[in-house]
Amino acid sequence: MIKQKRGIVLGSAAVLLATLAVTGVGLRLARSQASFQDNPKEVVDEVWQIVNRTYVDGTFNQVDWRAVRKDYLGRTYKNQEEGYKAVREMLKKLGDPYTRFMNPEEFQAMQIDTSGELTGVGIQLAKDEKTNQLVVIAPIEDTPAFRAGILSKDVIVKVDGKTTKGMEVDDAVKLIRGKPNTKVVLTIKRGDRNIDYPLVRARIEIHPVRAQVENTPIGKIGYIRLNQFSSHASDEMKTAIGDMEKQKVKGYILDLRSNPGGLLYSSVEIARQWLDTGRIVSTVDRRGEVEQQTANNNALTDKSLVVLVDGGSASASEILSGALQDNKRALIVGTKTFGKGLVQSVRGLGDGSGLAVTIQKYLTPKGTDINKHGIKPDVVVELTDQQRKDLQKERDKIGTMADPQFAKAFDILKQQIAKQGGSGSQATK
Repeated sequence: MIKQKRGIVLGSAAVLLATLAVTGVGLRLARSQASFQDNPKEVVDEVWQIVNRTYVDGTFNQVDWRAVRKDYLGRTYKNQEEGYKAVREMLKKLGDPYTRFMNPEEFQAMQIDTSGELTGVGIQLAKDEKTNQLVVIAPIEDTPAFRAGILSKDVIVKVDGKTTKGMEVDDAVKLIRGKPNTKVVLTIKRGDRNIDYPLVRARIEIHPVRAQVENTPIGKIGYIRLNQFSSHASDEMKTAIGDMEKQKVKGYILDLRSNPGGLLYSSVEIARQWLDTGRIVSTVDRRGEVEQQTANNNALTDKSLVVLVDGGSASASEILSGALQDNKRALIVGTKTFGKGLVQSVRGLGDGSGLAVTIQKYLTPKGTDINKHGIKPDVVVELTDQQRKDLQKERDKIGTMADPQFAKAFDILKQQIAKQGGSGSQATK
């Protein structure tokens, strides 16, 4: 995982309602598909073996995992569907919504390149571990869900009138996905209200980086909005920083709000563009073995940096913001991040189905486990639901002085630059 294999993803990235952040996942057909189809126990045992070898919790949620194998292999399965049902039952015992089984159709839907086109409504979806409700991590910018006003932390209670109670993420995805220009109605619970959102599905092309130079009273400021840690995000970030350095900006605001994460290696590569030295992230498996990624003296700039985050900033966003905060490279502004620090490996199984299994958790450079806790900003700036809706409806205001969180970030950046006599270099060190 930390070795930057492209089949490794961060659990909180969840589902992009057309895709998960997975690339290069191939099927490992050690045995023929015919064998698996003739004997559903083959898949049951293969899943058990993978979990037994790699699952992050060596106690398996205080479950006797060997007894589980004996139980499920001792059963009779009439067909493959019964085997799949048994696998899902078996995995539920782990109490981990991010370790999940996908039938061949579901697994195939995941196997697309994160460079960027997807079909759907444009939300990242996860299952809340405590309530078992389907929760929106964040809407993707400039998508049907974003334009309609769906917000981070919204709970999806119905899809086209069908209740989602007890529904798995993959089952919800199948209901929400569909052909472009077709309609789907999501019923969202927000606070005490249920709201119907009629949406039209679309093909969505994601450009991970949006960058612009702002002329301000204190000089040029670089604004970079990173929407997703896709396979091209690092290259686009490098280009953006390089262009802005040529224009001699005095400082930067990096916007990670509503960024649900993506590929782990992408977050590490981007962190290295801002950090010259220091640890970026550590990962810990169930044996307590720690792997670390560090900066490599190749930072593209040392100018002052302020980072914007919110409750929709998850996973890889938390790795990046945590690394910049712990190394005192940037000040973090906004609200507490989503709080998911789990890493998954996605594997193809012998019959064309797939398994996402949580194999590690990650820690910030100071050793903080942010899973369920999130990154706490240095400066908290809350937005009301109405302010968030207004910014979603008038997207041109995002990253301007009409955006309250950006306005605060700019004020802080201005102070940092002033402390350095206007150069902006090494402002937080």
